[in-house]
Amino acid sequence: MKRVHVFISGRVQGVFYRAETKNNASHLNLTGWVRNLPDGRVEVVIEGKEDNVNALIDWCRKGPGFASVTEIEVKEELFTGAFEGFGIR
Repeated sequence: MKRVHVFISGRVQGVFYRAETKNNASHLNLTGWVRNLPDGRVEVVIEGKEDNVNALIDWCRKGPGFASVTEIEVKEELFTGAFEGFGIR
């Protein structure tokens, strides 16, 4: 099992980035959360099977159709199993 903390920069707010992240995470049976940050980035915490986490990270690199991702920062953390589902904060 794997846990990552991801920060996505670019045009990622107001383009359904959070909603699509939640949909993709749920489809991949991942847990965690996604939220907008005041500086314009999106922050995501993801937990689950390593292959599925990596698949969502790959999706985050491009995001939904109207997004324009310029940078993504991925930090691996210790898996906690703290989440029951995937939510938008």
